[in-house]
Order: sequence, then C-alpha cells, then structure tokens
Amino acid sequence: MSKTVVVLGAGVGGLATAAELRKALPAQDRILLIDRTFSGNLGLSLLWVMRGWRTPEQVRVKPSAAALPGVQMVTAEVDWIDEAEQTVRCRDGDPIRYDALVIALGAALDVAAVAGLAEALEAGVASQFYTLEGAADLHRRIGALKSGRLMVLVLGVPFKCPAAPFEAAFLIADQLGARHSGGAVRVDTFTPDTLPMPVAGPEVGKSLVSMMEAKGIGFQGGKSATHIDANTRTVEFADGTTEAFDRLVVIPPHRSEAATLISTGIAPNGWIPVDPHTLATSAPGVWAIGDVTALMLPNGKPLPKAAIFAQAEAEVAAHQVARHLGYDAPDTRFTGEGVCYVEIGGGLAAKGEGDFFATPVPRVALRDPSPGYHAEKAQEERDWLARWNIGEASAETSWNRRIS
Repeated sequence: MSKTVVVLGAGVGGLATAAELRKALPAQDRILLIDRTFSGNLGLSLLWVMRGWRTPEQVRVKPSAAALPGVQMVTAEVDWIDEAEQTVRCRDGDPIRYDALVIALGAALDVAAVAGLAEALEAGVASQFYTLEGAADLHRRIGALKSGRLMVLVLGVPFKCPAAPFEAAFLIADQLGARHSGGAVRVDTFTPDTLPMPVAGPEVGKSLVSMMEAKGIGFQGGKSATHIDANTRTVEFADGTTEAFDRLVVIPPHRSEAATLISTGIAPNGWIPVDPHTLATSAPGVWAIGDVTALMLPNGKPLPKAAIFAQAEAEVAAHQVARHLGYDAPDTRFTGEGVCYVEIGGGLAAKGEGDFFATPVPRVALRDPSPGYHAEKAQEERDWLARWNIGEASAETSWNRRIS
C-alpha cells in the first residue's frame, strides 16, 4: 500500500526535504509539499537587496514542477494540524491524511509584539530588511539619508540569522560611504544580548564588536526595547533609558508560523522542540526542521535559526521519515556543524564556522574578512537559485555587481 508524506513550507528546509524524500521513497508513495505562495528567497540575498547589489526579482525563488519531479506541489493555506488523526486541514480543501509529516513552516515577523513598532513602520520612520520589499525600500531610504543617527535595533530573540543585524550595520555604513566615515551619519547597533551572536561564544562576539568599532559602528548590548515613539523618534528601554534616532532599522520579534496550527502540545512555547539528532517531535510520525524548531544545544541555548542548518536538517528528516515508514534508508543524524558569513562591505566577508554540538559550549571560530569568503557566499546564492528556478529566466547574480 502506498504511503503519503506531507511537507509543510517551501522554504530552504521544506524544498530540500521534499527533494530528498523523493530520492528516499518508492515511486508509488506520494509526497505533498504545501505552501501558501511557492515564492520566496534565500535569506542571505535580503541584505544584498538592502545594499543595492541585487533587485528583488533577481533573487526570488519560484520552484516549479521541473525542479521537484515526483513531488505534488499544493498551493494552500494550512489551517490545522491534527497529529492524533494524522491529518492536515487546508483552507478551502478537504483534510489530507498523512503517514508522516515534516513541519518546515519557518518563522514570521511579529510587529505587534513591541509597543509602537507597527506605527513606526507605517509612518516610515522605521524599516526592516526581512522581506524583499522591505530591503529594497530600506536601500532607497539609506540613499536619501544625509545626516543624523541610524539605529539598528534588535527587538527580540530568537530571530533569523544571528549575524544579520551586525552585517546590516556594516553594509549600511558601506552604502553611506563618506556620509558615515566623515561623521555626518552615525550608525549604532542595540541588542538585548550582551554580545553579538552569543551562542557562538564570547570570543566571536568580541571579535564582531571590534570589527564594528574599526568601522566606526557603535554597539550597545543588554538593551531590551519596550516602546518606540514614531513622533519623537525615540526608543524606550527596559533599563529606563531612552535613545533618539533619525532612521530606525529594526529586527522585529519573530514568532513561530506553526504555533497556532497544532492540535496538541508539541509547541509549548510557540517553537517546536525536536530531538537534536533526528529532528523528531514528541508526536509520533512528525518531524520539524528549520526556523520553526527549538533545537537545544548541550549548553542549554537554542541552535541559531539559519538556512545552512535547515538544509542539513532536511536530509536527516527525510531519511528518518523513510526509516519510520519501514524503508531501508541511512540512519542519518544532524551533526550541528555549520557556517555563517558576515559581510562587512567593500567586497569582504568574514566566516564563522564550527561545531554547535560541542561540549560544554559550541566550538566556533570567526575567520578574518576576505574576498574569498564573499565569493563563497555569492556562489551559495547562485547554486540555490539555479537549483530551484528551473524554467525561470536566469538572473544576473554576479557577486561583484554594484549598484550605487
């Protein structure tokens, strides 16, 4: 009897899982990939859109049937996941019964979580770069900023890509050019964490702070924002201090896309706890990967939310699903190894890499910035776009393209 496996979400993790499942399962088994739009992007491209090195259309991911042979692509909004009945209910459709389920729904921006944030975004005094449209709009606003203070503000943890706020600060300073280096525009970063990228350890955080200081970018850690006033252009913090800005760039709080869809308690704090090695949830026959998860490391901190991990987890989940269904598949385990690039402008990028499962703390090193790491990141983007945009017109994504 044929089996049905459902994958929810067509981001980095969901796409890779569906493709790997098709290789691992017999042809008669159905693989359904469900997504609301089947239109996305690779997270690393967002900062390049913000910098003006890419346009939104150049970096959209629009997977087609040609990119996923043997996978049924269902465009739908998921309303409910019933683990007890092993069904997924989509809006305007019949319930879909599954034999195994992989949840890869990712994380969404929660602009209502901080008082005044939605109003500041609506008024145009605050911007974000976590969407293609937001990143492109921010590029234009940076170009028009002649003087004042630009604040890069992390509004909550966890968030997608721990390096992103600081990478954004580097690239904003790079776009500002003489306006920043000459002192007309000041760039400062604020985060609730004591140091950048705390899960990678204090040495990595201190290295990033030193790199920012060398570029004239300020850093203030341990700053939790409680209110944004769009009229006065100020941010209030939990420690009672207030900071003024002329342009605010926010990393909005994130929330799980799956928390309200699940019938049982497998997402007690919104995020879904998983076995760190197999990605299995507490529900039989259900796995979760990528940004939707709360994968705890040996030091008690969660694994960073990053595409590199979602892609590695996809192979593990696919093989574990195949084994669960009774097939002879490898007992692949997630190792916790990963890399992260940090753009600093001028065609240079630093590279963090290491073992996040190391004990007692992750073993991560930050390599000095070089053109080679910048090129590696650009190649990753090209490979991803080429893999999924089969049938789409090719877009020019040369890493040395510059748009002033």
